[in-house]
Amino acid sequence: MTEKTSIFNRIGAFLRRDPVLAAALTLAVISAFLVPPSLDYVGYIDFHVLALLFSLMLVVAGLQKSGAFTLLTDKLLQRVKSTRSLAAVLVGVCFFTSMLITNDVALITFVPLSVMLLGQEKNEKLLMLVIVLQTIAANLGSGLTPLGNPQNLYLYSLSGMQLGEFLSAMMLPTLVSGVLLAVAVFLIRPREIGKDTAQESAEGVTVKKLIPWFALFALCLLAVLHLVHYLLMLAVVTIAVVILDRSLLRKADYALLLTFIGFFVFIGNVKNIPAVSEVLSALVAGRELGVGVLLSQVISNVPAAMLLSGFTENYAALLVGVNLGGLGTLIASMASMISYKIYAATPGARAEKYFVLFTGLNILFLMILLVVLLLFGGY
Repeated sequence: MTEKTSIFNRIGAFLRRDPVLAAALTLAVISAFLVPPSLDYVGYIDFHVLALLFSLMLVVAGLQKSGAFTLLTDKLLQRVKSTRSLAAVLVGVCFFTSMLITNDVALITFVPLSVMLLGQEKNEKLLMLVIVLQTIAANLGSGLTPLGNPQNLYLYSLSGMQLGEFLSAMMLPTLVSGVLLAVAVFLIRPREIGKDTAQESAEGVTVKKLIPWFALFALCLLAVLHLVHYLLMLAVVTIAVVILDRSLLRKADYALLLTFIGFFVFIGNVKNIPAVSEVLSALVAGRELGVGVLLSQVISNVPAAMLLSGFTENYAALLVGVNLGGLGTLIASMASMISYKIYAATPGARAEKYFVLFTGLNILFLMILLVVLLLFGGY
C-alpha cells in the first residue's frame, strides 16, 4: 500500500466515523461546481463562531480535567438519601450545567457517573430511565443560553440578538422542560440507597487549579456578549492552554469545526443561486418552528439550524424549533448518541429497550412542549 493510498484510507475512515461532517463537505464541494470558488468564500465563514467554539472546547476541557465538575457532584451527592433524590441530582446537574458547558460535555461528564452510582444499586430499569432523562435534560437545558450548544452559539452570533431577546425566546420551553423533568423524577419510586452509593471523590481538587479556568471561561462569556473582541479571546485562551496544559489542544472537536466550515460554504453558495434561494425561503418562511423540528429528526439540530438560517430572518422561531428538534429520534441531537454509546457499553445493557424508552419519552416531551408553545408561545 502506497503512502498516498494510506492517507486516503485514513481520511475515508475519519469521514465514516462522522457522517455529518462527510455530508457537510460533500454539499460544499457540490455547491462549488455551481458557484465557482473565489475570495467570496472567505466571507461565508463566521470566524467569530469558530473562534468561540474552539475556545469554549478548550476551556471546558480544562474545567473538566481540573476537577470542577467532580467537586460540584461531590457537594450535591452529600445530600442524597434515596434513589429518587439520586436521580434528581443526576438529571438536574445535566439540565443546569448544560446551559454553560454544552449538552455533549454534560453527558460525557455525568452519564458515566450515573453508570457508576446506579450500577451499585443493581437496578437496570432505573439506570436506563435516569440516562434517558439525563439526555433529555441536557438537550433541553442547553437551549436556554447561547453557550448551551453549537446551534445556539451560531444563531446568536448570526441574528445579532441581544442576550435578553435570546433568553426571552427560550424561557418558556426551558421552564416547561424543567417542570416535565421534575414530574418524571418525582414518579420514580424512592428507595433507600447504600451509604457507599452516593459518593464521588473530589480529593485533590483545589481552588488554585480551578481559578485560571474559571477566568478563561469568564473571558469567553465576555466575547459571546461582544464585550471582548473574539480574536483577543482566542489568543489569550490558546496561549493560556499551551502554558497550563497543552494536551488539551487534542480535546477540541475539530470535526465539528470542519462541519461548520462545510455548511458555511454550502449555505453561502446556495444563497448566491437566486432560483434555489427563493424556493427554500418560501418553504421555510412562517414555518420555522415546525421545519426546524422535522429537519432535525433527519440530520440533527446543528446542521438543521445552519441550513435553515440562510432562508429566514425569524431567528427566534428557528432557535426554538431546532432546540426542540433535539428531542425525538436518536440522531436528532448528536449529543444523544453520546449517552447511548456510554449505556450500550455497560455490562448487561439492553440497547433495544433503551431505544424504545428513549424514543417514547422523547416524543412525549416533544409533543407536550409543542402543544404548550402553540397555545402560549405565539408560534
